[in-house]
Amino acid sequence: MTRLWNTPAEFADEMVDGFVAAHPRYVRKISGGVVRRAVSPEGQVALVVGGGSGHYPAFGGLVGPGLAHGAAMGNLFASPSTQQVLSVARAADNGGGVFLSYGNYAGDVLNFDAAQERLRAEGIACETVTVTDDVASAPLAERHKRRGIAGDLTVFRAAGAASAAGYPLAEVARVARLANDRTRSFGVAFTGCTLPGAPEPLFTVPAGKMAVGLGIHGEPGIDVVDIPSADELAALLVERLLAEVPDGADGRVIPILNGLGSVKYEEMFVVYGRISALLEAAGLTVIDAHVGEYCTSFDMAGLSLTLYWLDDELADLWETPVDTPAYRRGSVGAVELSDAPDEAPVAEVVLTRGDAESVALAETVVAVLETIVATIDENVDELGRIDAIAGDGDHGIGMQRGSHAALAAGRAAAQAGAGAGTVLAQAADGWSDKAGGTSGALWGVILTAIAASLGDTGRPEAAAVAAGVAAGAKGVTDYGKAEIGDKTLVDALLPLTETLTARIAAGDDFLDAWQVAAASATTAAEATADLLPRMGRARTHGMNSVGTPDPGAISLALIATSVGALLADRIERKAHA
Repeated sequence: MTRLWNTPAEFADEMVDGFVAAHPRYVRKISGGVVRRAVSPEGQVALVVGGGSGHYPAFGGLVGPGLAHGAAMGNLFASPSTQQVLSVARAADNGGGVFLSYGNYAGDVLNFDAAQERLRAEGIACETVTVTDDVASAPLAERHKRRGIAGDLTVFRAAGAASAAGYPLAEVARVARLANDRTRSFGVAFTGCTLPGAPEPLFTVPAGKMAVGLGIHGEPGIDVVDIPSADELAALLVERLLAEVPDGADGRVIPILNGLGSVKYEEMFVVYGRISALLEAAGLTVIDAHVGEYCTSFDMAGLSLTLYWLDDELADLWETPVDTPAYRRGSVGAVELSDAPDEAPVAEVVLTRGDAESVALAETVVAVLETIVATIDENVDELGRIDAIAGDGDHGIGMQRGSHAALAAGRAAAQAGAGAGTVLAQAADGWSDKAGGTSGALWGVILTAIAASLGDTGRPEAAAVAAGVAAGAKGVTDYGKAEIGDKTLVDALLPLTETLTARIAAGDDFLDAWQVAAASATTAAEATADLLPRMGRARTHGMNSVGTPDPGAISLALIATSVGALLADRIERKAHA
């Protein structure tokens, strides 16, 4: 289990602080992650990688000459937010464009894609290649749906080497796509991992058994079998990967045996001895074998094998020297170090002051944010528990970080005299930035839409607020592409907004309409227990999640119910004042 932590919700931030303090020659801290301390040539393509924390040395440990220029580092097992990716990309940009690469997970795709759009709008050329190396997560015909695991290393190295060689942005992207096409991985685990502060691991494997094909966040695999001998495990890994040799492979291969956190190096060397013999027997030429920890999962006991199939170009690029905190190859030589400060200056936020009515309404907005925080704090452990079954266990921590950040930002705006719309808009930005992940992005969309309906003058009509909720729901479905039945928060959000709009149109006052809508959302959220997930990271959980409701739908229903109770209490107290 993970034993050393202070406050679970602050673990990722404190980890980054310690990482930077330990490696000041390599990295400097900026908002959202880290960038190289070494000065990069003007016009060089900037490789920005990233993902959730908990996988060291991915992703910050791979920042340095010959590899990444920056890493956006999200919360535990949660993607970095759009703001984090933007911050790192802007700081890493050398004028040659930004190349983004990361594992293929729903939250990462949402936030990195949004950041790419904004970078392009700012005039910064940007391209992306997602890593899809995990053969167990989808069939070959659906390679675009596969997860990215330890194969991150090969794609990142190819892109970093191409950048170092002076390739333009389009060519860096081409090389990264080629490397991804030539990379295959397959993993097993003997025990699950435990997030900081969690009382139980995300998943368990029966004693004497091994989970086959699982993901690095505890996503279920394709089988549970008896623990084999080291030689038998080597045979299983090699057989599975040799069943899917990429087109054009010429027999040169780089094997990467990756430890997931608790398997000892000595054990991996025993396994690799047999892997090496099997690859040789298959007539393959092994180049630069890797045995170690390259993409971990806290304390998970398990390992994965990656095979990276070379051609002449990829082989030449692989020889590029690399010097990062956690990964070194060859000799980079002397580099110039930047004297830029760790934290980039934070731009001052210009707030829109509200009129008297809107400022008064802003007090209610802050009270709503306080209620959301109290609701999430009360349910954080349960949200994490159900997410460990139907997701990856980080939903409670992510919602807690997001709601607390939203409250802090909203309070600050209200104290500055901002109107209700600006207060909620600031809260939305704080939530999406601090929470990261899919839920952070989607709650940012919801609150931003409602903020627009509130405005900063007067008090909006009930129909306007309902329209804001509806706009938020449309933003979520447009952004995340989920539909009713996909087992996401959309299954609760759409009943909420549809009921609210209908009841207000029928003449109900706002409170009555909201409470009926919240009840509808609660019923719908509970019903997600019967659904198979069809979207997001939970998709690979399949039947394992049946019987457990979607944590995003549950948290939305809890918030809707508690907000209704708050509004009822405030109306009652006002009536008796």
